[in-house]
Amino acid sequence: MKVVIPAAGIGTRLRPHTHTLPKSLLNVAGKPILGHILDRVAELEVSEVIFVVGFFGNMIKKYVNENYNLNATFVEQEELKGLGYAIHLCGEYFNDESVLIILGDTIYRADLNAVIKDSENSIGTHKVDDPRRFGVAVVKDGYITELVEKPDEPVSNEALVGIYYIKDIQSLTRSLAEIVDKGIKTRGEYQLTDALQIMLKNGARIKTFDVPGWFDCGKPETLLSTNKHLLSKLENSRPDIPGTVIIPPVFVGRGVKVENSIIGPNVTIAGDTVIQNSIIRDSIIGKGSVVKDCMMEDSLIGEYAQVRMQFRSFNVGDSSEIGYR
Repeated sequence: MKVVIPAAGIGTRLRPHTHTLPKSLLNVAGKPILGHILDRVAELEVSEVIFVVGFFGNMIKKYVNENYNLNATFVEQEELKGLGYAIHLCGEYFNDESVLIILGDTIYRADLNAVIKDSENSIGTHKVDDPRRFGVAVVKDGYITELVEKPDEPVSNEALVGIYYIKDIQSLTRSLAEIVDKGIKTRGEYQLTDALQIMLKNGARIKTFDVPGWFDCGKPETLLSTNKHLLSKLENSRPDIPGTVIIPPVFVGRGVKVENSIIGPNVTIAGDTVIQNSIIRDSIIGKGSVVKDCMMEDSLIGEYAQVRMQFRSFNVGDSSEIGYR
């Protein structure tokens, strides 16, 4: 089986952080989003992992090669024309093996080994209250009858969560080629959903499987919510720091210096960060940052940022400075 991880998206909703990092490398609960995904991929029997990368492709390649022992291939997506186009670019690497597609900005918890043992195409879904942000599946007797990309009027609350297991790879390849060759676009992009809909019209059978743990990382508020959930699952979430009160769950990276502060709950502090005289909760602090004399919550602080004498919520990009020296 091959795994495809599209990770070329710009991540506009997570700016300013994605001005300097690809979305898939943003830290949540102590490691990049991509790291959480690859930890799960490492549990599967995989012949090759194909990463679709964009402007920050070298950063993703460096992270993967330094942290994982994978047969990795990197495909550059020079033009951001949609998820369908991204998968289409991988076609030359496909053979008769099945393909598992996992979006590079979604953390999941599901038993994929059980899905892979099945002999049919299948797509992961999760029931949502507002399906307008997602592709959705109309399902009857366990099989998909229709796929709709971000419907204006809800036709189903079964949202596609970004995990696709395709056994009939030749059918997928032909359908992707058809949408690109004929210029079939939805909302200005080539959508994987449209290619899968062509597969359905051509007689393919596609099942759904439930993904009970699905954690969206596409916006600051959902990234913080995902951080909170993942921290709650950590075994050691109460580090001992003399002179500081820790309210778990908290993750503290290597080389962090914390003095006279209250940290937590639901705080991730990446490595080499300095925190002094501060109260921090429900936040993610990036690598190498300095936070002094602050009280903050629901905040995202980028890498190598400096925040001083502030009492509010923040969304601060890398290498920024707020406050007085």
